[in-house]
Amino acid sequence: MGANVHSMRSAATARPGSQEPGARVLVVDDEQSVRQVMVRMLSNAGYRVTAANDGEEALALIEREPVDLIVTDLAMPKTDGMTVLRTVRERDQELPVVLVAGAPTTESAIRAVRYRATEYLTKPLDPDSFLDAVHRALQMNRLAALRREAVELSQHQSRDVSELRELNDKFERVLSAVYMVYQPIVSWSRQAAFGYEALLRSTEKSLPHPGAIFEAAEKLVRTADLGKRIRAVCGGPMKDADPGCMLFVNLHSRDLLDDTLFDSSAPLTEWAERTVLELTERAAIDGIADIASRIARLRSLGYRIAIDDIGAGYSGLNSFATVQPDFVKLDITLVRGLDNDPVRRRLVRLLAELCSDLGIFVVAEGVETTGERDALIELGIDLLQGYLFARPAAPFVKPQF
Repeated sequence: MGANVHSMRSAATARPGSQEPGARVLVVDDEQSVRQVMVRMLSNAGYRVTAANDGEEALALIEREPVDLIVTDLAMPKTDGMTVLRTVRERDQELPVVLVAGAPTTESAIRAVRYRATEYLTKPLDPDSFLDAVHRALQMNRLAALRREAVELSQHQSRDVSELRELNDKFERVLSAVYMVYQPIVSWSRQAAFGYEALLRSTEKSLPHPGAIFEAAEKLVRTADLGKRIRAVCGGPMKDADPGCMLFVNLHSRDLLDDTLFDSSAPLTEWAERTVLELTERAAIDGIADIASRIARLRSLGYRIAIDDIGAGYSGLNSFATVQPDFVKLDITLVRGLDNDPVRRRLVRLLAELCSDLGIFVVAEGVETTGERDALIELGIDLLQGYLFARPAAPFVKPQF
């Protein structure tokens, strides 16, 4: 620890000013020398810093005075860092908390994800990486605040009927012109396509990209109409797919409320035994009544279930117990630059080990470089998807290895 403290002290006076001047940071660590160095580094970077000797003192401090970020050691003799994180989350879903672990474990990493730690760093700390993590956490918090303000503002503004009517007309034209493109998910060990993800497109360009289409569906409260249309067309090419090739189809959480999803005569049901329905982690499933029974009904039809965007969602690993997925898909934010980021590699390794223990297949999305590919393979992930193998195209493009 002494060498680490010395290196941190050397960097503490060499960091330029913060891009969040005046941000209030609470540092929690029972080791005085480490605590003092982190305080000095953050103060020199332009932050207003308060320190606490343990979690109990930290929780008392934030009761008296709000902070913008908490940096806390994981292992402390009284109230530990995980308790601090859990208690903060009970009060505030978005306050950034950076956990620092001297002896990281799979269990602590899983709990950190479960309680939505903003960053999970390991000792010895690299000074530049530490300050970058603090900067990222505060930037994320600032963006969340801006989003809240935007939502609150929109709730107080009356909807312009003519604009909604125009948007609805565009949406109708888009629905009538929907088609799907397919991106392969490859099995590296087999050097073959394991399956294809169906991705939304439309020849009608008044809503110019899939994001605009989904946003319009949300604004018009017509996600069910869009979901039905996608499911009606995405399975069509499966008759020409290789035997055993799987189809991955995105499913909005509210699609689970649509009875046509469970209709044995629906177009997609024909391919249910070769279809994986992807529930995104970005959309909360907590408000769906009887979700376990609805998932069971889908499985009885032959569907398999995936949780998409792991690493980017709001509910962390909580949905594992509810959904009990057959597949999870790592979000692109975990995959991007994985080969040059030891923290991401550690998180992906822990997720891969957890899924292996639970009998869940892992798919890594957004693979664009050979470095990312090789790092994922080294971590034991065989199913890969991304531009490195093929871009989304008409069915069914052959992946490049």
